[in-house]
Amino acid sequence: MTSHLEKEIAELKERLLTMANLAEAAAAKAIRALVERNDELAREVIAEDAIVDRFEVEIDEQVITLLSKALLATDLRVMTVTLKLSHDVERVADEATTIARRVIALNAEPPARLAVDIPRLSGMALAMLREALDAFVQRQPDKARAIVPRDKEVDALNKQFHRDLTRRMLEQRGSISACLNLMVISKSLERIADHAANVAEEVVFLHEAQDIRHAGQTHLALTDRAVLPPGIKPGISAA
Repeated sequence: MTSHLEKEIAELKERLLTMANLAEAAAAKAIRALVERNDELAREVIAEDAIVDRFEVEIDEQVITLLSKALLATDLRVMTVTLKLSHDVERVADEATTIARRVIALNAEPPARLAVDIPRLSGMALAMLREALDAFVQRQPDKARAIVPRDKEVDALNKQFHRDLTRRMLEQRGSISACLNLMVISKSLERIADHAANVAEEVVFLHEAQDIRHAGQTHLALTDRAVLPPGIKPGISAA
């Protein structure tokens, strides 16, 4: 790698980290707006989403330019991983915007005690994101591997919240609107955790050249007729 390319890749990483910090801050601010019933904070999150979007576009353009200069497999991995990470980070900011919009809707109703512990779920999801980004910066694939399984904890808590909110809606008809908004917020936090897990998986791929996505799933053989579309026989092209 030439020193000039090294500098450009370093600048690319720096831009990605700036984008990630903005997205993480947006999610945290959206939850703060929920807890404090602060419409102004929520509107700031919505307005600032365009900044993160612009970072994604700039990163895409920079990677396309750099791809023609990459000579080593390691350089290519850095660039492709950066593309994937910027997409996940942009989706985090989108989820923060979704939360902010739901906060504004909740704040239009009379104050009510939260039926679920949203700050707890937020803390889990944002901790995953923060640690995944730290693993990227510090080049620690082992740390990234340890983050991935924690996504299941967030999934389980989100499902529990949905059950609790459904029960509350059945018991208190007047709570339906608020509960639906809280369900969307909970789901957005669960998706943020999903994106954090994606970031962690890409960190492993970047430093170990190993794809650990779906590693825990049981893969059926292609010769199993059950997994093939109707009318397609094993070993015969569909063309």
